[in-house]
Amino acid sequence: MTKQNVVVADTIAVAVSNSSLFVPPAAKPPTVPGGLLAISRKALLQNLEISAGGRINAWVDSMKASSPTHIKSTPSLCSTDDQDSWISQFPSALHMFEQIITASRGKQIVMFLDYDGTLSPIVDDPDLAFMSNEMRATLRDVASYFPTAIVSGRCRDKVYKFVRLAGLYYAGSHGMDIKGPPKWSKSKKSDQTLLCQPASEFLPMIDEVYKALLEKTKSTPGAKVENNKFCLSVHFRCVDEKKWSELAQQVRSVLKEYPRLRLTQGRKVLEIRPTIKWDKGKALEFLLESLGFANSTDVFPVYIGDDRTDEDAFKVLRQRGQGFGILVSKIPKDTSAYYSLQEPSEVKDFLRLLVEWKRSFHRHSRV
Repeated sequence: MTKQNVVVADTIAVAVSNSSLFVPPAAKPPTVPGGLLAISRKALLQNLEISAGGRINAWVDSMKASSPTHIKSTPSLCSTDDQDSWISQFPSALHMFEQIITASRGKQIVMFLDYDGTLSPIVDDPDLAFMSNEMRATLRDVASYFPTAIVSGRCRDKVYKFVRLAGLYYAGSHGMDIKGPPKWSKSKKSDQTLLCQPASEFLPMIDEVYKALLEKTKSTPGAKVENNKFCLSVHFRCVDEKKWSELAQQVRSVLKEYPRLRLTQGRKVLEIRPTIKWDKGKALEFLLESLGFANSTDVFPVYIGDDRTDEDAFKVLRQRGQGFGILVSKIPKDTSAYYSLQEPSEVKDFLRLLVEWKRSFHRHSRV
């Protein structure tokens, strides 16, 4: 593969394929220098017009349906039978801990963790999404035994300020901004710092759109636009539900002028990202490759996350036939994960079990 969009500052080189980086249409058009697809602006704008209108309504309806207020007011949406059926299909990772450990024996466990809703609770103000001291202590212990990465839609620097732990890999902007230590590399030791930024050319555009969204959404009380460096988040959590459609249309009106950016939905948030073939699943694969486990059969990745964007990573694990995805959710959801946990406190309990198992294993191995 050719090397592209690699930031080299005492870094390990990042291999990104020109032919697979950008999302291919049904009939692949010719490429132009730099790996961009030669798609006309008119065609992309038409595609955005056709798909965005219906998607906006679907996204808003989905966000309303998944909001705690809506769920409590319509208990029939999640009956006891539905909950039991879903739990039987995606059992608690706490209850299945022994089975998970059995499957991992003889393999290197590598931990991947989302931040919001996984390591910290979901809060109204995203700037106040602090993790507990107990969670931080547990995460520190996990990272002392296993290669550990935080994979978040947030800006990498912001996630690091929340976590405040060295020795971890941090993948911000849905994996488009990865930095981490080299000490866990299976292949060889190095003093180089790992740094991967496959969407660096989009930075000026992202900044431009950020300013436009701030101006466009300022009339909507509670709306918050977050600059995550390589992507943007428009938060709906503090906006009156009656204003959600209006806010979504405001976002769409700005994005119409930027066909090289795409719009996706998260938990009470709309995400604006570059139209490149890169997501949390690609970040997981990149990190495994960087650790020397690209084609290894003795690796056991565990990915824990709560958001739709984490599904890309869950799917990669299923495709690899290695490790497990664990969805954090109190309500039944369609998912490619294998197991479930209900909330961050259960994530902490699972991670603590993992640490205690590893410590016990080490004690017995010395005897």
